[in-house]
Parts: sequence; structure tokens; C-alpha cells
Amino acid sequence: MAATDPPIEARLGIETFGIFALGLVMLTAGAELLIRGAVRIARAAGISPLVVGLTIVAAGTSAPELAVSLGASLSGQADIAVGNVVGSNIFNVLFILGACALLSPLVVEQKLVRRDVPLMVAVSVALLALAWNGTLGRVEGFVLLAAFCGYIVFVVRQSRRESRAVAAEYEREFGPRSSDPPRPGRLVADVVLVLAGLAVLVLGARMLVDSSVEIARSFGLSELVIGLTLVAAGTSLPEVATSIIATLRGERDIAVGNVVGSNLFNVLGILALTALVTPGGVAVAPAVLRVDLPVMVAVAVACLPIFFSSHRINRWEGGLFLAYYVIYTTWIALHATLHDALPAFSSFVVSIALPLTAVTLAVLSWRAIAEQRRAGAEAATKDAPRSE
Repeated sequence: MAATDPPIEARLGIETFGIFALGLVMLTAGAELLIRGAVRIARAAGISPLVVGLTIVAAGTSAPELAVSLGASLSGQADIAVGNVVGSNIFNVLFILGACALLSPLVVEQKLVRRDVPLMVAVSVALLALAWNGTLGRVEGFVLLAAFCGYIVFVVRQSRRESRAVAAEYEREFGPRSSDPPRPGRLVADVVLVLAGLAVLVLGARMLVDSSVEIARSFGLSELVIGLTLVAAGTSLPEVATSIIATLRGERDIAVGNVVGSNLFNVLGILALTALVTPGGVAVAPAVLRVDLPVMVAVAVACLPIFFSSHRINRWEGGLFLAYYVIYTTWIALHATLHDALPAFSSFVVSIALPLTAVTLAVLSWRAIAEQRRAGAEAATKDAPRSE
């Protein structure tokens, strides 16, 4: 028996990769359940898909990040807790929006561009400022949580004030609504569907993260690197599945709104709660302050000209996002292993990638400003005869 059985390491490897694959399947199934239930509830309540993405779906798909960050911080693994949130926010924009835009160019609603994306930039900058002393304590946590509560109240109130626009949006995307009032039994079934989706999402994410950490630690990586990469990508897979499924179903408000809402929830909700419940606060590593938080801010800022320009994310812009994520994760891997290629790669990033990025964003900004001026001129021309 001993001669025919595989080594213990091989058996553990097979089990680990099996758990990883099962976690992926559960994440996909849970995302589909969540999308179906949330859209039906929103339709019955008269809430737009954009608000669903920014609140219900975003909070639900961020549940794995919340569980991981809280558990890691309370266990003394602050690097995983912080790296999970920062890495997830970078992953959400660069990987998820990039992948969705490659599948189908994403149309970004004007409200998202004018309100939520600038707020995401402001929240990212605020986090960098609050964490600059190396710790996120209870005071910082309370400030972030208060801002999150205010944001949710504002979004819901704005949606209720736009009841006619909400009805028109549903008729365009889902067909005319029935005049019959929603049946209580159907509402209960939809709530159960959402809860079941969330449960499957959280369990699948937990399985995937545990297996990812086990695989990563076998390579001798630090907890910060694990948090920024494998854990961040693993806990963001609900957002991946939800946004891609929403894109394929034509619900593009949910696809983009889910990413922006999740990023806001990660900082204002997850880090806030983690800082509030962790004795002594959450320590923020110097490497995060020097590199990863500035990258998170830069990624959020990059959304402004891309989203403002024609209010859509084209396929080439999605490919650009994915390329930037590959560059970022490659640099992390080379730096973590002190690879011989690190100096040459760093030189490439500084001398080629960053200047090209600056030029691209400058061109997109110029185009967005020109389009805004053109739209303003056209509006003034239409109003001119009326004033005579």
C-alpha cells in the first residue's frame, strides 16, 4: 500500500487544487443567484439597476472581503487585512472592468461619472491621508463608516426622486412592468434567492482563499504579497462573476456600478469596521504607503478621463486596464522574490509604461473636455431660438 500511494505532499496538492476549483464553481453559481434575486427585488421596489449595483450587489459581493479582513486583523495579520482591501480595489478596476470591456464595450451612466467615480477618487485619497501615520484607528474607522452611511442614504434618496426615469429604464432594459402588485410569496422567494446566493458566494470565496493562501505560502511569499494578490483576487471573484454575468445579460449599469460600489464599500465599510473592532487599530505597512495605496489612487484617478470620454469603456481601454494589472502584479512578484529581472523591469515601468500612461490619459482628458464643450455649444444653439 505504501509503495502505491502517492506522497502526502501530492495528495495535499490534489485536495488543495480541488478545493480551489470547487470554490470557483460556487462563486459563479452564487453570483448568478444574487443577480437574479437582486434585480427582481429592485424591479418590484422601483430601484434602478445602477443603484442595485452600487448598494445591494456591491455589499453582497464584498462580503468575502469583509470576512477575510476582519478575521485577519483580529488574528494579528494586519498585512492580509489591508492588502486584501487595497489589492481588491486595484483588481476590481483593472481586471474586472478590463475583462468586461473586452467582452462588450461598457456604457457608463452619466450619474456614475459625475457622482460616484469622483467619490471613489476622493475616498482613495482620503484613505491614503488617514493611513499616512501607519495606523488606522477607531477615529479613522468612525470617519469612514459615517461617510459610508451618508453615501448610502444619499444614493437611495436620489433613486426615489427619479421614479419616472427608473420606470423608463426598466421598460428599456427588462420590458414593461406588470400593473399587478408584487405577490408576497414571490418577494419572499426573491429574498431567499439573494440570501442563498450570498451564502454560496461567501462559502466559495472562503474555500478559494484558504486554498490560495496554502498554495502561496508553499512558495514562501509574505502575508502582504498574499493579501495584495491571491487573497485580493480570490475575494474579488464574486465581483468578477457578478460583473461578467451582468455584462453578458446586458445589465451594464450593474456591471460598472458593482465595481465602483464595491470599491467604495471596501474602504468605507470593510476597513472602517476592521479599524473599529481591532484593538489598537490596523497597522499599515510602509510598503503599502509607498507603493500600493498610491497605485490604488492612480487607478481611481485614471477612471475619470476614460469614463468621461464618450461615457463608455471601449475594448482597447479594457485591454489597457488588463495590461496595467499584469504590470502591477509582475512588479509585486519580482520585488517579493528579489528576482534578477527586477531592475530592468522597474526601468521599463519608469521610462516607458508610466510616460505612455500619462500621454494616454492626457489625450483622453482633452477629448472628454472637447466633448463636454461641444455638448454645451449644441445645447446653447438649441436654446437660442427660444430666447428670441
